[in-house]
Amino acid sequence: MNRMLKATAVATLCCTAAAGLGYIGVAQAKGDGGLGVRDAASAAWTTRTVHAADRADAFVGEKKINVGGHAVNVSCEGRQSRRGPVVVLVAGLGDGLDKMADLQKTLSKKNRVCSYDRLGEGKSDKPEGPQSMADTGRVLTGVINRVAGDSPVVLAGHSLGGLIAARYAPDHRDKVKGLVLLDATSSTTSADVTRAIPESATGDAGDLRAQTVAVMQGQNPENLVVPDGRVRSAGWIPTQVIRHGQPYLSEFPTYGPQLEADWTKGQYAWAAVSGRATVHKAEGSGHYIYVDRKDIAVKSIQRVAAQVTQRNGGWWGHAGR
Repeated sequence: MNRMLKATAVATLCCTAAAGLGYIGVAQAKGDGGLGVRDAASAAWTTRTVHAADRADAFVGEKKINVGGHAVNVSCEGRQSRRGPVVVLVAGLGDGLDKMADLQKTLSKKNRVCSYDRLGEGKSDKPEGPQSMADTGRVLTGVINRVAGDSPVVLAGHSLGGLIAARYAPDHRDKVKGLVLLDATSSTTSADVTRAIPESATGDAGDLRAQTVAVMQGQNPENLVVPDGRVRSAGWIPTQVIRHGQPYLSEFPTYGPQLEADWTKGQYAWAAVSGRATVHKAEGSGHYIYVDRKDIAVKSIQRVAAQVTQRNGGWWGHAGR
């Protein structure tokens, strides 16, 4: 089959740009919120409390900050307005912050925008062992505390970054006041793929199934275990869910139509994250919406940021809805 099509399917379903990782076995780490399998010394950083600063670090450019004893690479641009949010970009698995640099530069004309490399990505430290979603959430908390202080935050995540943002927001309603999910990895990716492609499948389909299982169980640059889970509500925060417009997954032999249908269903499922969520299709876009249709990504993020600014100036900006 077309090599580019296979790579694109892997990149989408496995939520990673590193399609060449291949299937190298199933990770041994398990769990949804624990620390995973690691020794006491390497686990200690996750128990350290990171206190929110009264004032954000207003640096511009790229620098490494300390989060629980780990160096995390962060980049920020733009000026912070008095009532406006800080936009935090969350890249997909296999991508560093440089992948979203052009988007960040454009958005910085109207908002303060920051991005970061998760542990195992870009210039940040490597994780010592398997990471859970709780682990990667603690890193995000450290970044937000440093770059936003007591300002509201809009999380804009692509692919796995969208899944991380959507799972993070319900537990951090005090900080996260808006969401933009750009073709976010489905909350039921493992179940969808293993249901659509039978265990008996061989060839490219069998490889795709095996790679997806491996990546979601921790065989990825971040050693991050990504279990399936239900979509939880973050309240009534402004939320834009943007799905790809080119149904390229349908072109995958035999199983493509079901894969595309499940992916689309997963995008609509993310709307349950907020009572103010809307779902849109980025016409002419593949998985990398912010590259293929940068205009749509920019307008969506700016729209949510403007709504957060408006809410932050009124009584319901502090109502915790």
